[in-house]
Amino acid sequence: MPVNAFSDDALAAHDGVGLMSELASGSVSSSELRDAAHRRAEQARSLNAVVTWLDEPAPGDGPFAGIPSFIKDNEDIQGYPTTFGSRATPRTPAHHSSRFVNDWTQLGFDTLGKSALPEFGLTATTEPIAHGPTRNPWNSAYSAGGSSGGSAALVAAGVVPIAHANDGGGSIRIPASCCGLVGLKPSRGRLVDVEAMDVMPVNIVTQGVVTRTVRDTVAFYEAMAKVRPARQLPSIGPTSDPGQLRVGVITDGIAGLGVDRQVRAAVERAAQLCESLGHQVEYIANPFDDSLARDFLRYWGMLSFSLHRLGSRLFPGDYEPQLLEPFTKYLSKYFVSIAVQTPSSIRRLRAFAATHGGMYGTHDVLLSPVLAGPPVPIGYLRPQVDPHEHLVRLLRYASFTALQNISGAPAISLPLAVSAEGLPIGVQFAADTGREQLLLNLAASLEQAAPWPRIDHTQGVVGA
Repeated sequence: MPVNAFSDDALAAHDGVGLMSELASGSVSSSELRDAAHRRAEQARSLNAVVTWLDEPAPGDGPFAGIPSFIKDNEDIQGYPTTFGSRATPRTPAHHSSRFVNDWTQLGFDTLGKSALPEFGLTATTEPIAHGPTRNPWNSAYSAGGSSGGSAALVAAGVVPIAHANDGGGSIRIPASCCGLVGLKPSRGRLVDVEAMDVMPVNIVTQGVVTRTVRDTVAFYEAMAKVRPARQLPSIGPTSDPGQLRVGVITDGIAGLGVDRQVRAAVERAAQLCESLGHQVEYIANPFDDSLARDFLRYWGMLSFSLHRLGSRLFPGDYEPQLLEPFTKYLSKYFVSIAVQTPSSIRRLRAFAATHGGMYGTHDVLLSPVLAGPPVPIGYLRPQVDPHEHLVRLLRYASFTALQNISGAPAISLPLAVSAEGLPIGVQFAADTGREQLLLNLAASLEQAAPWPRIDHTQGVVGA
C-alpha cells in the first residue's frame, strides 16, 4: 500500500523553490516547515527511511534557509555517528563534518536527520541488516532502490522536497527511478569530492540530490556553484529551449542482458516524446561491452576488500568486520580471487574516462533504461539472499548506470512512466562531461510536455 505524507500544512505540495518563495513572502515560517516535516516523517514512519535525528540547529542563512532536508548517512555531521548502513562501523560521533556537509550547510538547509542506505552503498536496494528495509512510498511492499533509498523515500512521500544523495554506481539515479523522482548524477568535479575517493585510483563517486522537480535540481546546483565554483566545467543556470538534439536510444542491456518489456516500452515512449518535440531520434546498439562491466565489478570488489580487511584503519573506534553482511564479504573474497587482474582493469577504467566522449560525436544525448525492470519487491536483494545469487540478480537489474561513474560524465533519471503495478519507471538521459545544462534543458522541456505522475495529498497517486 502507498505511504503518503502530503498534507494541507505549511509544506503543502510545494517543491523547494516554491517553499523558498513562501518563506520570502512571509506566508510560512521556517519553524512551521520544520514542524510540518517532523509530523510528516512520523506519518511516514513505516518507510523506515531515517537513521538518526539531529537536534534543532541554529537558524542559518543561504538560499535554502529554512528548507527541511536530510543528509545520507555516509557523510559525517559533527557530533553524530555515521553508520554507513553497517553493523560493523563504530557509533562514535564524528569530530568534524565532511567537506560536502560543510558546503551543504552554507546553503542554509534545515537538516532534520540522516537517511538510510544499504551497507556501504554496495547494492541497489536499501535493506541493511543494521536498520532494516526502507520501503517505497508508492507501494510499501517494494524497494525504494539504493543506495540513496532513504532520501528518495522521504522526498517521494512528501516529508521534504529535496534531500542529499550520492552516486558511485547509480545510487542517485536508481532510487530516483524507483520512487518517481528527478535524480541527476553530475559530472565529476561539479561538487566537492568524497574524502574516501582521495586515495582511490578512479574516483567513481559524485554528490548530489533527489528532488520532485527539475527546477529544484537546477536551484541546488546554481546555489552550490556559488559556494564552491567548478571552474573547470561549464556553469549551470536557468533552463531554456534545448534546441534540436540528436538522441541515441538504447533498449538492450550489456552483453545481451534482458530488459523488462515495461521498461523497454517506457524508453520507447520517451523516445517518441523526444521526437514529438523535434529531436532527431535513432535507435542504436548498446555501445558498451561486458568487458567494461567486468572491470567495474573488479573495482567494486576492491572497494569491498578495503572495507573488509582495512576498515579498522578507515574508521575511528571499534570497527567489527565480522559483522559485515554476507554480500560485502563475498565481494571482498571475489576480489582476492581476481586481484592480479585489477591493475589492468584500473588502466582500462581510466582510459574509458579519457576517451568516452567520442561516442557523443554522433549523438548529443543517450537515452536508456535506468534499471532493467520496475522496482523489485522487498527481499529480492535482501542481505540474507545467497551472495552469489545476490550478485547475479544485481547485475541483471542494475547494469545501465555505472558507465557514467566510470566516465565521470552526467546522467539524469526522469520519472516518465509508471508500471502496470503502479510503480515508477525512470528513464536515463546521459551526455558528455560538463553537459548538465543540456540534460536539464531537455528534462525541463519533457517535464512541461508530459508532467510526471506524483503522489498527491488529496487523491493518492495521480497524474500531474
